Amino acid sequence: MFLGVDGGGTKTAFCLVDRSGHVVARAQAASSYYFSQGIDLVGRVLKEGVDAICATAGLAPAEIEYAFFGLPGYGEAAGDLPVLDAAPREVLGHDRYACDNDMVCGWAGSLGAVDGINVISGTGSMTYGERQGKGVRVGGWGEIFGDEGSGYWIAVRGLNAFSRMSDGRLPEGPLAGVFRRHLELASDLDVIDVVHNRWQGDRGRIAALSRRVAEAADLGDDSAAAILREAGRELARLVDVTRERLGFGPDEKVPVSYSGGTFGAGQLLEAFTAGLENRFSSYELRRPLHEPVVGAALYAAKLAGTPLTRTALDALRETPGSPASGEDDR
Repeated sequence: MFLGVDGGGTKTAFCLVDRSGHVVARAQAASSYYFSQGIDLVGRVLKEGVDAICATAGLAPAEIEYAFFGLPGYGEAAGDLPVLDAAPREVLGHDRYACDNDMVCGWAGSLGAVDGINVISGTGSMTYGERQGKGVRVGGWGEIFGDEGSGYWIAVRGLNAFSRMSDGRLPEGPLAGVFRRHLELASDLDVIDVVHNRWQGDRGRIAALSRRVAEAADLGDDSAAAILREAGRELARLVDVTRERLGFGPDEKVPVSYSGGTFGAGQLLEAFTAGLENRFSSYELRRPLHEPVVGAALYAAKLAGTPLTRTALDALRETPGSPASGEDDR
């Protein structure tokens, strides 16, 4: 039995997968992003989730063969690593686990934990890839001076376009009406009150406005469409640099996949695909195989030295709700 844990800014997902490729149990706990609430949060969230999933599966933590914990912010504050690395031990009661950044879950899920590159675009953005045991991360510098192509990045540019449309510095398009309706603005200047006062600049709520930018683009707004095209190009740049740093040769076919809600925007996915084709000819874009939490369980099996068999992997791809099954789990 392998445990996968995918931490995030809004929730932490837990998944148990057995050797035959069946999802035995799932659980969910609060966000494990600890930078604003203190590092003790991680241990509390992990205990809540592990207790819940073990109760559902009817097993004890000692019966988990290996676990992988993908934790948001892992590796971004070197002094915190000893605490983060020790937190699962207190919960599991054994040392059969590993920790890393939650970006690894996206890669392992989308590509089935094989060599290649995954690009994440949710609230933030980054890439993670592996080749012959070497892992490389690119991006993920945060919303203030990084995270190009992310939901937050798209939303901020959408808000900027809205403000310029309101002033008359940009021709008004459907984006203006979409924002006014969604934010229920009595006047355009109320957007300042919404974002700064009511939301207190919350990055998740701001990033969610990227869906409104995508909506406006589908309605024919040129400015919104341009934002999505540039986001796709930025994400393609992340992939290209990752390919170079991993040392893929010019003739090697490089598997690439993606994860994160921002890719739900069709125009962004099209721009990303075009950006890959324009930058390098040897990319093989693959539809994600599994959600990140399932990828974490797959990676746990790989780290244990007992990766799932082809038969088990085929069974896992038929799991209801997985991208490969054709069911939408969003």
